[in-house]
Amino acid sequence: MKNSVVWYSQQVTQALGEEKFAGYVTAFGYGNADVSGDAGKDNGLTRSWLSSSLRISPLEQIDSLIKVVRRKLDVSAHAYEMTEAILTEYKLPNGWTVYGKTGAGFPVKADGTPDRQRPLGWYVGWANKGDRTIVFARLKENSQPKKMSPSLGTRDDFLKELPSTLDAL
Repeated sequence: MKNSVVWYSQQVTQALGEEKFAGYVTAFGYGNADVSGDAGKDNGLTRSWLSSSLRISPLEQIDSLIKVVRRKLDVSAHAYEMTEAILTEYKLPNGWTVYGKTGAGFPVKADGTPDRQRPLGWYVGWANKGDRTIVFARLKENSQPKKMSPSLGTRDDFLKELPSTLDAL
């Protein structure tokens, strides 16, 4: 999970099963909460969040993360601790600590196929310094496919500009 490896996430969702997975997504108010997967393919447990049925905007992602940071979801304290433990942590030179998760995908064309010429990179999480917490979601469309994952490029670019952005807040 820390490295955002798809096969691991697929094992987690399969272990949960359809009912629990859908229940969590709905209870957490995560995006459109549609975990059905690709139409007619019965692959919601392994594909729904991969440019498929489960959709979330950057603003919805921030709303979801605020619930996590403020511990407003109906989960145990241990679940929150485990969530933070699996996120990658970065110490910024200006004293902020960033916890985040990458993600990648492709926009979907009108015919339902992925547009592989426009890879998307996500980096979502929060930054802490003292009693301040800033939640963020960065979604970047890459106009040209790169050798590096679009999610890692999005994260790296964001982390470069984040110290000055946080200092300005």
